[in-house]
Amino acid sequence: MAHAHRTNPVDVGEARAGGLRGGPGRLALLPLRIFLGATFLYAGLQKLTDPAFLAADGRGSLGALLGQVHGSAALPQLVELAQRSPVAFGYAIVGGELLVGIGTLLGLLGRLAALGGALISLTLWLTVSWPATPYYYGNDLAYLMAWTPLVLAGAPAFSLDAALANRRRRHGTRLYG
Repeated sequence: MAHAHRTNPVDVGEARAGGLRGGPGRLALLPLRIFLGATFLYAGLQKLTDPAFLAADGRGSLGALLGQVHGSAALPQLVELAQRSPVAFGYAIVGGELLVGIGTLLGLLGRLAALGGALISLTLWLTVSWPATPYYYGNDLAYLMAWTPLVLAGAPAFSLDAALANRRRRHGTRLYG
């Protein structure tokens, strides 16, 4: 004999992020996201405001740094590409770091921002940080690994991505529910 009422199981977080265990799990990547976003935003601003970095040559310039690492980089072809126009490459690095930092902090296009951060870190590891011995002295490999969870999970909490997804969900319920 069937009962007249239906019981719903208690949501403990497996089905949705709003359950008992969903809250802390959703927040697990937030400190990493804040750290990486702030670090890349700061790095981009520091490079943008440093006139020596954006110079083609001279002390502290990207051009001089590229000349130093050319012989020891894992991908010397990438260094040669950057040496064709170090100022343009410098602005590309600055733009990438600023976009990645802002996107990561705001959680806007979180996976894409994290992928951009991972690609920047990979590029720097294979060029500038490659000669570091032992390998863990170069921090770009650690940054590359730190971006990986954000590439996989995105920005599930306190992000514009989550706010937009919630808005679409609510709006869709009104339209079709």
